[in-house]
Amino acid sequence: MNTESIISAVGFCTYTGDGNFSVLEDSLRTISDLGASAAELSLYGEELISGGRIIPSRLERLLEITGQFDLRYSVHGQIISNFMDKEHLMLQKSVVRAMLELCNRVEAGILVHHSGQAKMPALTRIGDLDQMERDALAELAEVAKGYGVRIALENIFALSDAEYRQTPAKVGETVRAVNSQNVCGLIDFSHAYIECTRLGLDWREQIKAMAPVTGHMHVHDSFGRPYSMTKFYHPAEATALGIGDLHLPIGWGDIPWEEIFSELTFLPDTTLIMEITGNRFATEQADSLARALKLMDLVNSRRIAA
Repeated sequence: MNTESIISAVGFCTYTGDGNFSVLEDSLRTISDLGASAAELSLYGEELISGGRIIPSRLERLLEITGQFDLRYSVHGQIISNFMDKEHLMLQKSVVRAMLELCNRVEAGILVHHSGQAKMPALTRIGDLDQMERDALAELAEVAKGYGVRIALENIFALSDAEYRQTPAKVGETVRAVNSQNVCGLIDFSHAYIECTRLGLDWREQIKAMAPVTGHMHVHDSFGRPYSMTKFYHPAEATALGIGDLHLPIGWGDIPWEEIFSELTFLPDTTLIMEITGNRFATEQADSLARALKLMDLVNSRRIAA
C-alpha cells in the first residue's frame, strides 16, 4: 500500500469480450501502452465462474494474460450483485466469495461491488434492507480480510421512484456502519450526479459526505440527466441528447472535475479508474488520462502542502 499518496494509481477499466480473452488481452495492452498505472478487470463478463465456483482452466488463462502487464489491478464484480436480494442472497454471496478469490489470484486489492437495489418498499422496510446489506458486507469483509482485499461499495442510481437505491451519503453511512478495514466506499461521480438530479438533492454535498470513506473511484463524464427516455438505437444517440449514464471521456459532459478534486479528499492509496473504454473512445483515452493525472495532482498536492 502506498500511504504517501491519497490517489496512488490511475487507469481504465477493460472492456469485456464476453469470454473472448483476446479482447481482454488487447484491452490491457492498450491501457499499458497509454502509460496508465492501473486497470480494472471487468471479470463479470469473462465466464470465469459457474454456479459460484471458479473454472480452473479459464482462471489459468486469465493469469497468463494479467501476468504480462505491470499494472495495478482491481476487479469489477457482477453488475447484478445485490445484497438486498433476499431470494438469491446465498447465491449472491457465493459469487462474491469467488470474485474475492479471483482478486487474490490476480493480485487485485479491490473488488467493486454495487450497492443494493430493491422494489421501493414501505418506509418501515427500508431499514431491514439496509441491515441485510450491512450484514452481508460484514460477513464477506472477513473473507476479504483473508485475501488482503477491500470490497468497494459503489453508489448507483435508480431508474424510477419504484426502485430503492441508497443515496451516495447513505452508501457512506453503510460503509461506516460495517466498520471494517476491508470495506470502503466507491464514488461513481456520474452515478451520483444522475441520482441526485432525479431526487432533487445537492449532488456535490452528497459526494462530499461519502468522500472520507472512499478508497476507489469511477470517473466518466455525463450531464447528470436521469433516463427520461431509455430506447436508443445507438449509444451515440444518448450522447447527442446527453441522457443517462453515458460513460463519456472527461470533458464531454458538464461535471466540474477540477472544482470537485480541488475540494474533496479520500482515503490513502485510492485508485482512480476511468470507465471510458477503448472499444468506443480509443482516440480519446490519452487525453482523458492526461486530465485524470492532473486531477490526481490536485488532491495529492494538498496533502503535501498540509
